[in-house]
Amino acid sequence: MLQQLSIFVENEIGSLCKITSVLQANDINIRAFASFDSPEFSILRVIVDQTGKAKEILTSKGFVVKLTDVIAIELEDKPGDLDRVLHIIADEGLCINYIYSFVIRNGKAPLMIMHLNDMNKGVSILEKNGINVVLTGGLSDDLE
Repeated sequence: MLQQLSIFVENEIGSLCKITSVLQANDINIRAFASFDSPEFSILRVIVDQTGKAKEILTSKGFVVKLTDVIAIELEDKPGDLDRVLHIIADEGLCINYIYSFVIRNGKAPLMIMHLNDMNKGVSILEKNGINVVLTGGLSDDLE
C-alpha cells in the first residue's frame, strides 16, 4: 500500500509553513496534501517522494508524525466515476475514514487517496470491480 505521513499540527498562524519549510529545505517534494482540523489542532496528511526521510526529519524537529497505509485508485475522467467507486465501497460494507486527491502525476489521471476501515478487503473489492488500485511501486514515476 501507499504510505502517507500524518502530522499533528497546532491550529496557529504559520504552523503549516513550518512543515513545508522543513520539507523544502531537505529537498522533499509534496505530492498530495490534505488538512483535517479540530478546534485546537489539525492532522495534516501528506504524500511525499521520500516518506522515510521526511518522517525522520520532521520527528527530529519535534513534530509528531505517524506513517499510515492508504489506498490510491485511478478514476476515469468522466462524470459519475467517483460515485460508482463510492457505491462499490458502500455496497461491500466498507467505511471511508477519509478521502482526498493526488493531482500531480506527470500527465496521468488524478488519483483518489483513501483510508478504509478494512484496507485489505478494500483493495480486493476494488480490484475485483476493475478499479485500478495503484500500489507504491506503481507510483515510482510519479514520486521521482
